[in-house]
Amino acid sequence: MADQSIIRITKEIGELQKSSDLSLAVAFRDRDVRNVKALIIGPHETPYEFGFFEFSVKFNKEDYPRKSPTVTGTTTNSGRCRFNPNIYGSGKVCLSILGTWRGERGEEWSAAQGLESILLSIQSLMSSNPYENEPGFEDANELHDKKNQKEYIEKIRHETLRISIIQRLEDYLGITGSCLTAPTPAEQQNYRIDLDDDIDVDDATVPWEPFKDLCKRRFLWYFDTYLETIKKAKEEVKDGQPFVRMPFEGSSNTMDGKFNYTDLEQRLCRIKAALDAESDRWAVEGVSSRVKDTTMAVNLRRQFEQIKESFKGSDVPRNIELVDDNPFVWDLTYFGRPMTNLDGGVFRIKLNFSPSFPEEQPRVKFLTPIFHHRIATDGTLCYFPKPNRREDVKQHIEAIIEALEEEQPPYDPRTLIHPEAHKLYWGSADERRTYNRRLRRSVQRSAEDF
Repeated sequence: MADQSIIRITKEIGELQKSSDLSLAVAFRDRDVRNVKALIIGPHETPYEFGFFEFSVKFNKEDYPRKSPTVTGTTTNSGRCRFNPNIYGSGKVCLSILGTWRGERGEEWSAAQGLESILLSIQSLMSSNPYENEPGFEDANELHDKKNQKEYIEKIRHETLRISIIQRLEDYLGITGSCLTAPTPAEQQNYRIDLDDDIDVDDATVPWEPFKDLCKRRFLWYFDTYLETIKKAKEEVKDGQPFVRMPFEGSSNTMDGKFNYTDLEQRLCRIKAALDAESDRWAVEGVSSRVKDTTMAVNLRRQFEQIKESFKGSDVPRNIELVDDNPFVWDLTYFGRPMTNLDGGVFRIKLNFSPSFPEEQPRVKFLTPIFHHRIATDGTLCYFPKPNRREDVKQHIEAIIEALEEEQPPYDPRTLIHPEAHKLYWGSADERRTYNRRLRRSVQRSAEDF
């Protein structure tokens, strides 16, 4: 029975890791599939939008799938933040399928359910109006209730930014404080690895952070959306205004604090500067790796030479070069396909590789300005390499081109990387025409500036 349970858990984890769902991620350590970390990215158009919410999932190898695993929320600001009526500050998740809440008949756990259904059920709690999850909601006084709903949404939106995004990224990057400048040299040293040093680190002392690179890349995707959220929120609340305690919040199970969007905006910008500096450091570290002829430097150079050769027989004009002969920095030039909105365009795209590639995925940025719904205002591209080919740079380049050229993509709010372009692209017929005109103008300028 135990072996069958392990096989079932391993299969479910594998399916999730291969999934195209951009809002769920799972990981386990050292073959211990019974102890899983899961990340849920907050849904679009909710106060949880693009937040990073982590959960611990523990399976009992004797009982699963007859009984559900134990799930605990870990994004709680050390137990001080209750992100939902059903997600407590202690981390308890109240769901009928987990046996932690009494639901209607048929809502309880069954062996037909699994890890993905649990995560999707938790994600469904992160709605546009989470106050409705409170059991007494239907019996509440309507006028008073509407006021509470609005105030509850406001503080969840603030704490989603502050705790699930900003605090998480600051911890990853080793930066502190609240100023609109780049990290100080001392702070940069906190998260720098000097390739000239011989580092002997006990794995037991290193925190396990399986979603670190994913969150960094997604932060760069959603940076403009975070700023837009703050801009709108500043119109609704004032800095220093205290959070309102909800009727269902107890003294040890609440979300207390004050609004300070000015501070959050500054910290967001500082994180962005730190991530940009990190990409630049990869390039510097890459030079050292090239000189030392490390395995990764050799691997990337070999891939570069193979891809460059393959471009010679391609029907789409494109070219790649190494920047300063550094195998960790690639310069890709793409020429727009004829008879498309990109026709006549010439775009330079930079790929920065980490010395830890593929554990850390490349940072891709358009150096040529372009108005495109999958490209942020700073040139950051939202693209999806195949999950099982993360080490294959050619697959990354193909995914980059696909994201740029895709003419009729299905609507996916998780690709909201350029708020203005996204709104026009998925808006009315007139808005789509406006989008196409602005895209074409940027394409024409790219050829003129080349």
